[in-house]
Parts: sequence; structure tokens; C-alpha cells
Amino acid sequence: KETTPSLSRRRLPTAHEPASSPAPPPTADDSTLRVHGGFLRSEGRWMNRSVCHHLLAHCRSLRELERIHARAVTHGLHPSNQSISCTLFRRYADFGRPAEARRLFGEIPCPDLVSYTSLMSLHLQLSQHHEAMSAFSCAVASGHRPDGFVVVGALSASGGAGDLRAGLGVHGLIFRCGLGSELVVGNALVDMYCRCGRFEGVLGVFDEMAVKDEVTWGSMLHGYMKCVGVDAALSFFDQMPVKSTVSWTALVTGHVQAKQPIRALEIFGRMVLEGHRPTHVTIVGVLSACADIGSLDLGRVIHGYGSKFNISTNIIVSNALMDMYAKSGSIEMAFTVFEEVPLKDAFTWTTMISSFTVQGDGIKALELFEDMLRSGIVPNSVTFVSVLSACSHAGLIQQGRELFDNMRRIYNIKPQLEHYGCIVDLLGRGGLLEEAEALIYDMDVEPDTVIWRSLLSPCLVHGNDRLAEIAGQEIIKREPGDDGVYVLLWNIYASSDRWKEALDIRKQMLTRKILKKPGCSWIEVDGGVHEFLVQDKAHDARREIYDTLEGIDRQLKMDLGSSPLEENSLISVDEELLF
Repeated sequence: KETTPSLSRRRLPTAHEPASSPAPPPTADDSTLRVHGGFLRSEGRWMNRSVCHHLLAHCRSLRELERIHARAVTHGLHPSNQSISCTLFRRYADFGRPAEARRLFGEIPCPDLVSYTSLMSLHLQLSQHHEAMSAFSCAVASGHRPDGFVVVGALSASGGAGDLRAGLGVHGLIFRCGLGSELVVGNALVDMYCRCGRFEGVLGVFDEMAVKDEVTWGSMLHGYMKCVGVDAALSFFDQMPVKSTVSWTALVTGHVQAKQPIRALEIFGRMVLEGHRPTHVTIVGVLSACADIGSLDLGRVIHGYGSKFNISTNIIVSNALMDMYAKSGSIEMAFTVFEEVPLKDAFTWTTMISSFTVQGDGIKALELFEDMLRSGIVPNSVTFVSVLSACSHAGLIQQGRELFDNMRRIYNIKPQLEHYGCIVDLLGRGGLLEEAEALIYDMDVEPDTVIWRSLLSPCLVHGNDRLAEIAGQEIIKREPGDDGVYVLLWNIYASSDRWKEALDIRKQMLTRKILKKPGCSWIEVDGGVHEFLVQDKAHDARREIYDTLEGIDRQLKMDLGSSPLEENSLISVDEELLF
């Protein structure tokens, strides 16, 4: 997504930008630095307001800033001088020292609008959206008339917090102060309404903007993807007068997130043909699409393409490569990429551990986890999800319990739903269903469908219809549109001759208009990826496909004496009855 720009003299990051290191302060020429460096080393020299402003303007390190601050206090310039105090505060904010900056701000008798804006910027860098809005409210309450800089920060804070009511209030203030004609303000409004999910607001602002730039169109594209859907976003994209690399990338990643990997790859192909050079973010999105469909050959092509432009050396791309190779069945290539990463961070280790887990090699995943600890890398919350999942796949119940305990006791990581889901799955696979049930009821958080699914599967394996029924009903409460759970419950009731309950399930499906979603799969042939749906008759080679299937069916009849299609399995009967 293209981010809302800030005006040049004061940069206000939007809430969807990651917190980044502050830009270095402006530097002076060597002679100026020598002069003010000598002044700071000379304790006897007098500092007045003009000298202090000069030193602050050319300060290039936190150490120098602290010296200037001390001298300002000694010579009575802080906090008695308003402009000096405000400048000191802003310089601490520039150097990324939030604690010192906030303390200094509290010492300013009457902060000016620029200082309020800097305080908001500081909070936004730390993703403290509500605090940024509070600073904005204080600025307005203090009698300051808002300018374009401060309202952009307020809109970014509103969007980041998803607070539509606050955003509407800022929009009204913008209208009253006559700031709506500024391009950067219009872009910030579009962005705020997008992130708050108010698409009619997005359209209203967009239509009223007399001037639109690439950021405007990019924000609108994001709004379509988030609020309307990727199909509408693609139609809007085709109408955009200027298609930047960022917009192409947003469209690719949007389709990947919408579980449309084939179209994501098609869009990437269009992007390359039209001469746009992909960024590392684009490559990560395309590799994710390859991983979703298990296209190893295409993944290798993308790997080579990234290497050609020196993109594959990016650690985020390396992590995506490992994930793609593992999900495409080449764990050896995934490990090769892992070994080639010179400086492995926690995410790199976690990705490789997860890759072994996905391949079902829990033992190797745990061995790699031990290597990670010996390397001095501290595991994070995601690492423990992968490690606990590895224990579940390997059937290491006691080791999984110990790791779960260490996560809380040694690493101070509070268990989330994903961690509890792994433990429930671990206990369930081991047949400890009652213990898994007790854990669910003792959790610190409300169990979601993932937790109940983790219990449902082992219940079916171990034949515990009581718990399976409880889990299934809990899933339906939370996701009444899940067709698969209705079928599973129908099977449970039918197998135990509980036809009244089975009929109730059927009635629920009819009342809620639940239809079975067609299964979908992909296959790669000669470098081309083909998508298939259940009972698909749209494929160009459908005649050859069905002829081949009939041939396989005839061969099975000869080998087994009957056709699998004629087997009286509950699932096939259920699907006929229910769908």
C-alpha cells in the first residue's frame, strides 16, 4: 500500500508505517562543528538563547544534545525560555528518546503547535495511537488553530486505532479550518476511512479531491481491497492512470491474502511484462503464492529472478524462499537457503523450524530449536508455536509440556490462542482428550474455532463422540457458515442412530442456506499451473481428464472387484443427502 506522505519540514509517519529509526539530525560544515564542539568543552563560556538555538540546530549526537541540555539548565534557558524548551523536546524526539522527550514536554509551560505535532509524531512512531489523539485534543483545547501537519497526524492516529468516531471529528475540524484542499490532507482522509472500513467516506473524499497523485490512487486501491474485495480492486486498478510498482505489489499481495494465488501470479506476470521492476515485497508475495499451490518449478524461477536483481539476499526474501521450498516439498533447498543466510535472526530460525514441522519432521525441528538457543538467539512467540507444533507431530507429549512451561516461566511469553491450540492438539493426538478438554476450560483467553477444531479432529480419530459433538457445536456457534462441521456432526449422529439430531443438523443447514464449498486443487504440468474444482467442467482439457478418470475407475473395478464410487461410505452418502 502506498503511504500518506508528510510535508517536508515535519515528517508525520502514518500508522501503517512500521516504527523506524529517526532520521539523523542535520549536520553542519566542519568549521561550525569545531566551533560548537569547542564551546561545549569549555565550561566557563556563557550560553545565551541565540547560541543555544545554534547548537541545537547543528547537534549531531545524543551525547552532544545532553551536554547542550545541561548547559541550558545551568544558564537558566530551560525551562524558562519557551522556544529553547520546545526545541530541546523536539531534538530528543528526533533522536528517538521517547522517555526524555515526554519528560521535557511536561516541563514546557505553554507548548507550541509544532511541539504538539512532534509529540504526536513520537507517539505514532511507537504505534501509540490513542496517546497521539490525546496530544491532538490537548493542542486544540489549548487554543491552537490546527494546520495541515497536525491534522495529518490526527488522521493517522484515528486510522491506526480504527477509531471512526475520532476520525469523523477530525474531518469536521478540517472542514471548519479550510484545510481540505491540501493534497496531503485529502490523502490522509482517504487513508483514515480505508483503515476504519468506511468505504462511502473513502469515495466521498476521493470524488471531492481536485488534485490526485499516486498516493491517492494507491490508497483507493487499498480501500477497494479491504472494503469491497479483490475483484473490485482489480477493476479499479485497470482504470488507474498511473500504475506504480507499489500499486502492482499491493495488488499481488492482496490476491495472495485473499487466497487467489493463481491470479496473483498472473498479475505479477503482467507487472513484469509492462516493465515494472519488482521489489523485495513483491517477490515475497509471489513466493507466498507459489507456496500456496506447491509450485516448485515456478518457485525456482522466481528465486532466480530475485537473484538476478540481487533481491534474494534480503533476509525477508530468504525467509519466504525457505517457506516456499518447504511447502513445495523440497526441504533440502529450504535448508540450503537457511545455511546461506549470514546473519540469522529469530524469524529466520523460526521459519526453518516451521519448515521441518510442516514436513512432519518434528525431531529435526526440535534439534534446530536447540541450535537456535545455543546460538544465543532468543525465541519469540511465533517460534514457540512452531516448536509446540513439532512436539505434537512427533508425539513428544512431555517435552511439549516442558516447552510450554518454559515459554511462560523463562521467556515471559504469555500463551496466546495459537499456543493453546498446539497443546490441545498435542494432548489430543496422544489420546489425552479429557486433559485437553480441561485445558480449554482453564485457558486465560476465550477459546476460538481453532481451539475447538484442535479438539475435534483427535476426538474423531479416537472415537470420542461426546467431546466431538461438544467441539462441533462450539464451532457452529462461532462459525455458523462452516459446511464441513455440519457434515461431521451428521456423520456422528447417523453412525450412532441418532436420527433426530441428524435431522436437526439438516434443518439448520437448510435454514441457514449452508452449501458445501467445492474443493479446489492445483497441479503443475510443464511449467503451467492448472486449477481444478470438484465436478469442474470448465477446463479446456476436461474431455481428456474425464476419460482418464473413467479409465482409472475401470482399472480399480478390475483390481478390487467393485468401484470405489459404489462404496456405501457415510461421507459419500452424507454429501448426496446434504448437498
